[in-house]
Amino acid sequence: MSFWRTIAGLAARRVDDAECPDCPPGPPGEDPAFTTAVTALGAKLAKADGRADQDEFYAFSLVFQPDSGSERNVHRLYDLARQTTRGFESYAKRLAKRYRSCPQLLEDVLDGLFHIARSDGAVTSDELAYLETVSDLFGFSPLTFRRLKATHLGAGADDPYVILGVLPDADDAVVRAAWREQVSASHPDRARGRGLPAEFIEVAETKTASINAAFDAIMQERRELALEGAA
Repeated sequence: MSFWRTIAGLAARRVDDAECPDCPPGPPGEDPAFTTAVTALGAKLAKADGRADQDEFYAFSLVFQPDSGSERNVHRLYDLARQTTRGFESYAKRLAKRYRSCPQLLEDVLDGLFHIARSDGAVTSDELAYLETVSDLFGFSPLTFRRLKATHLGAGADDPYVILGVLPDADDAVVRAAWREQVSASHPDRARGRGLPAEFIEVAETKTASINAAFDAIMQERRELALEGAA
């Protein structure tokens, strides 16, 4: 996110531009409204756990890198925004509208917000709810947010995507191919064919059952999400 070195100063000088629902044209480096919105999102996230301290501003500075000449003004803007979490949705919506054709940039913003949330050593349920809401307002699917969450916070060993070794937003063909490959590799018949003892065959049976259950869970979840989206 090296573009922050350029736009941080612009944001501090033109804070009011963020009140305009139509962000100005041009790349992020020339868009003070973008800077202001992301600064506000970072500050309001820091407040989501009930407090906003210097550690979180330090984390914000590491991720978004305001230069030394503008850091004071950006810090001032950050201090104003972190007084309350109210209004963060409007900033997320503005970013989504302005950069809807640049999903990777929006994902970069979410990556930075995850970093800020983790800066005090723990991500609270309120912070996680904040991040999920921002992700949703950015237009990301629940599966994409699940991937981002797993990337930053880790996934449980029983997560079906972990079991199959695929990303949560991998398409169905990739998921199905991973399932078939793993079932083939761990099938009990392979253990029998190698002359392994009964204990190994039992392990293979358990593992195959877990792989099948993971695949079924993923497909069921996707069917339910599709139905919710169509409703």
